[in-house]
Amino acid sequence: MPFSDTSTLALANRFEFSIDEGRMNLGSWAQCQGLEVTWKMADYRAGDAGNDRWFFPGFTEYPAIKLTRAACQDSPKVQEWLSENSFTSKPGTGTGTITLFDPNNKEVIRWDLKAVLPVKWSIVGFEAGTSKVALETLELQHNGFLNDGNKPA
Repeated sequence: MPFSDTSTLALANRFEFSIDEGRMNLGSWAQCQGLEVTWKMADYRAGDAGNDRWFFPGFTEYPAIKLTRAACQDSPKVQEWLSENSFTSKPGTGTGTITLFDPNNKEVIRWDLKAVLPVKWSIVGFEAGTSKVALETLELQHNGFLNDGNKPA
């Protein structure tokens, strides 16, 4: 059944990333990759059950998240956060939130990431002979967003 009111649907182009429950909003991003979870399955066989197998969910795996956007007025906030986390004595103690909005800028869903750490940051596109946009990329490692037995950060 199609939605009659699309004003409450989440738009893939309306999201932002913030640190430590909103302490530092790193702004809107154009692309988010890697927001997913995979369950490694454990299979068991009984010696007298022939080829029968039983599958049980094993541990969860969360890949690194990669955020990309044009460099903007929020880019210095990213630099500040990177400086705070460079050679920190308490790695992975912060949290991060990716929030997805509807067309009216109301929150539809959020993913609270545990133990967020920056893995890589880059900015590309500096070339005097072209008119390309300078793209900023931030890659994050985290301990998940589900309440699956992991202790909160």
